[in-house]
Amino acid sequence: MPRRPRVCLPGIPVHVVQRGNNRQVCFASDADLAAYANWLAEGSAKYGLEIHGWVFMTNHVHLLLTLATEEGVSRFMQFIGRLYVRYFNEVYGRSGTLFEGRYRSSLVHDREYLLSCLQYIELNPVRAGMVRDPGDYPWSSYRAHAFGLEVKMWTPHPLYLELGENPSACQANYRQLVGQTLDSEVIARIRHCLNKGLVLGSERFRDEVRSLNGESQ
Repeated sequence: MPRRPRVCLPGIPVHVVQRGNNRQVCFASDADLAAYANWLAEGSAKYGLEIHGWVFMTNHVHLLLTLATEEGVSRFMQFIGRLYVRYFNEVYGRSGTLFEGRYRSSLVHDREYLLSCLQYIELNPVRAGMVRDPGDYPWSSYRAHAFGLEVKMWTPHPLYLELGENPSACQANYRQLVGQTLDSEVIARIRHCLNKGLVLGSERFRDEVRSLNGESQ
């Protein structure tokens, strides 16, 4: 059965997940995570992407991006993968692939789902039982959103900036938002759309994407 073609459109946020091959560990130390983050920052500048959210887990990564060109995400992920796999293999004396050959992605309707998607991404370590509070996990965008931590690769999404009249208000309102329980139906929908490569949004938004992409969705 042929794979569903990726739908990536300039200006529309996209949720991307990259997993270790066979769910193998792809980050074994803080140095590994720092190296990956450094190449994310470099790649975002190189390919004109904005990185709104992220979480780095032991064997996978979630990213929330807005791209400038249709090919931006694909080239960006190839760039990151090539540099990081070379680094990882040299450090750990191994060879061969590290990540799954095909990353997963889903376009996100910003008005309806973007903040929920950010919440879903940043609560990964809590759901995994690694921490009780997302602020205790250093390798996500939560500290940037909730406490104003300066991160080179971070571009706040306009919807986040609408949460308050100034940075302190945005941060306080975001902490309150993430402190609320994320609806189980929303979690299931995010996962379903991501795993199937579907558009996360209303029927009207999906129709708009179909029209822009020139393909049925």
